[in-house]
Amino acid sequence: MSTQFFSKLSQNYIEILEDDEYYDVTIEVGEDPNVKIFRAHVIILCHRSPFLRRTLASNKNNNNTLSHIKLSNISPEIFQIILRYIYGGIFSSNGLDTLDIFKVLIAADELYLQELVDYLQNYFIENKSEWIEQNFELTYRTSFQSNNFSVIQQFCTDLMAEFPEKIFKSLDFTSISEKSLISLIKRDDLQMREVEVWEHVLKWGLAQNQTLIPNPDTWTDEDFKMMKNTLQHYLPLIRFFSLSPKEFLHKVRPYKKLFEQQFYEELLSSYLDIDSKPSDDILLPRNLKIDGIIESNIVNLNIVTLISRWIDKVDIDSKFAHLRELYLPYKFELLYKNEEDFFPTNSQLYNKYDTLSLIKMKETGEIIGSYIPLKLKVNGPPWSWDETKNSFIFYLKNKNDLESATFCGMKNKDHVIYDGKEMPRDLLIFPTNNNSSGFIRYKHKYYEKKIMDTEGKFPAEVFEVFQVKRK
Repeated sequence: MSTQFFSKLSQNYIEILEDDEYYDVTIEVGEDPNVKIFRAHVIILCHRSPFLRRTLASNKNNNNTLSHIKLSNISPEIFQIILRYIYGGIFSSNGLDTLDIFKVLIAADELYLQELVDYLQNYFIENKSEWIEQNFELTYRTSFQSNNFSVIQQFCTDLMAEFPEKIFKSLDFTSISEKSLISLIKRDDLQMREVEVWEHVLKWGLAQNQTLIPNPDTWTDEDFKMMKNTLQHYLPLIRFFSLSPKEFLHKVRPYKKLFEQQFYEELLSSYLDIDSKPSDDILLPRNLKIDGIIESNIVNLNIVTLISRWIDKVDIDSKFAHLRELYLPYKFELLYKNEEDFFPTNSQLYNKYDTLSLIKMKETGEIIGSYIPLKLKVNGPPWSWDETKNSFIFYLKNKNDLESATFCGMKNKDHVIYDGKEMPRDLLIFPTNNNSSGFIRYKHKYYEKKIMDTEGKFPAEVFEVFQVKRK
């Protein structure tokens, strides 16, 4: 049996700190005129702080005189708090304002007190997140001055990714370090249009090269070389293929000398040559969040963009369509989402125009769906075939694999849907019954090409139906 009496032990060590009789080291803390001498004990300092151990070792005396060290970067008030932690394992925020607690965090890191550093990082995130936002520049800049502040670094970077414009307005953006800016723009969830990311990176680069004027038309080859060297770690992280043709023309083309020729030619071809194909290393568009477009557990806004392009026949033959930025002229009103029966009632779907059906398959996560710009009728005449050339079906391996997207339109205008049912003839869904879950059946017949290599029946996990409405 082992019993630990830490409370009394902590109290006794605090008493040792406050006892002026047996000390063997003095610590001069602060800068003139705010300087204070603390008395302490070498054995305790060495075992509690790797920094103080190293400092005391380099100032070791061999003549039995008192050791003496100086800590000018820490104020006496903050060091007093640190000493109570070193001796008694005690930290109290009572009576401290938040800035003082932040200074304790910085001092704890300087003295290699990792336990206290970890505690205070979590304390700030859990209790002082509003203060971090209000003092973002200080917090963000400080967090990247030490590798031990990874928790606050991540919190700040997440905050910038979610609210970039709000944060950029609260700090001097051009003063951000290269390391911190790279950590931000490499994120897929950075909530900023790609052209704005590019504009901010250019602004940052100009701030590092103040001899350059903003107009690239005036730059010499040496100017471009200097700027290219400044931005060399940023250029591969920007999703240039996401830009619109207009953005490329006005925001990128004037800076073409910053890019490797092969990359620039591929980028140019993506806008001019419909038969050009993307290389494998092109970054996909960022995962932007825009409320009010669609409420789906199956697809994200990048897939909705592809579907919207297919509906409007925008760049549907382009091999770069999945790489372009969001195209959202529609909103998608949820008509049905399966909960138990995996099949809607007549009142939920029928007599609705322009319906998008989405199915996520069990286990594999594959997505298959259809768009039908016809009214879904409650009762159609026997053996009737509704007609349209604008219906299509599609397939994706999963919601994050846009490159796998396969889109297929009708061979001709008839045989789209039979008897006003909710799915196209090549793709049928069957409801849950007493013996099995819902499933889909895919068989290539009336549409132009196969969207899946395998035909047959597949178990379905989620079924959603939306009415597509132009905003």
